Amino acid sequence: MPGPQELIVILIIVLVLFGAKKLPELARGLGQGIREFKKAASASDEPEKIEPPKQQAQANQPN
Repeated sequence: MPGPQELIVILIIVLVLFGAKKLPELARGLGQGIREFKKAASASDEPEKIEPPKQQAQANQPN
């Protein structure tokens, strides 16, 4: 985990590269990306429903 000095250096580099006007757009894009990643990760954690084959289900029913 970067410390406060490293974060300040990274922020200064980002300011120099992109300028102060583009920072809100970059932050918005980063937030949307993180939100979509979390949504996709939670969707893949849900177990898939497995239905038994129809032939076995019919064979198990009493006549």
